[in-house]
Amino acid sequence: MAALSITSASAIGRTRLKRITSRPRISCVSWDPEGILGPPQTGHIARREFQRRLEKDADAREAFQRQIREEQERRRAVRQARVVPDTSAELIEFFLDTEAQEIEFEIARLRHRLNQEFFSHLKFELGQLRFAVSKTEKMEDRLFELEALQKALQEGTEAYDKMQTDLVKAKESLTKILTSKDVKATLLEMVEQNKINRSLLMLLDENIANAHQGDEKLAAAFMEKLRTAVLKYMTV
Repeated sequence: MAALSITSASAIGRTRLKRITSRPRISCVSWDPEGILGPPQTGHIARREFQRRLEKDADAREAFQRQIREEQERRRAVRQARVVPDTSAELIEFFLDTEAQEIEFEIARLRHRLNQEFFSHLKFELGQLRFAVSKTEKMEDRLFELEALQKALQEGTEAYDKMQTDLVKAKESLTKILTSKDVKATLLEMVEQNKINRSLLMLLDENIANAHQGDEKLAAAFMEKLRTAVLKYMTV
């Protein structure tokens, strides 16, 4: 993670603000703490083209899975090097100094710390800045960056909580698929129930990565075949 080299307090505030506000809005559909899947394919033609490529090109599938595994290992090493602070005040600085693409991961990892005590501390500091008798440029920058952080963390925790609910449903769906005697019929049934989604796809990717890591080639191959089938019916 590249450290900020700017020493001016106001410049740091503007840099942090840009890093936070330039993030796309967090939503359950696109929640990707690992940051390795990229944005969802929103265009129908682009999505179908990507699906056909994975279905027909074994080398492309293997390259895609290898890229996921390598990126996971790289990010795991970077994340392990980050030290999580103990206090709410230090945690605010921790999030402000976290790269934009890592915010979602840290929200997921530190969800238990993003509680009423933390948000009360953040709100208190915001109140002090908003109602200060005289504001310096440094205080204005701090106010802007904290407002942006508050919005990002509130939306992020809401999305994470919803994602957890969706993940439970995705696990149920995957179990249903794996125990089905007719996978195609089960998938079609799940399409009608709107249960084929990115949460299910992400769960499959996690299982595939774990199978490769454990050198379970047959299990990985089966899950990749299932992933291809799911892609055919995924609508969101």
